[in-house]
Amino acid sequence: MSLESVTEELRTKTAAAAPLGHTIKFDLGTDGVVFWDGTGAAAAIDNTDRDAEAAIAIALGDFEQLLAGQLDPTMAYMTGKLKLTGSMGVALKIGEILRN
Repeated sequence: MSLESVTEELRTKTAAAAPLGHTIKFDLGTDGVVFWDGTGAAAAIDNTDRDAEAAIAIALGDFEQLLAGQLDPTMAYMTGKLKLTGSMGVALKIGEILRN
């Protein structure tokens, strides 16, 4: 997958979800950034690098597995595949959306 395809996959997953009410940045290292602005009525997903309430550093391949339901977010965090800065509460809220 590419940055564009994971961005589109996240858009698809968030389209039917209730508003998150927060902002999250997925930092994919040299592959780029996926920014989730859940503060509006509909989620806005793009590739701008800006400050967020929670920032998740994860490799592109691991992010693909996370979106596909092949990587559990808790296990990814515990094994160091996913690193979190900012609000743990915000990060926990996205787990259910990503699992769908």
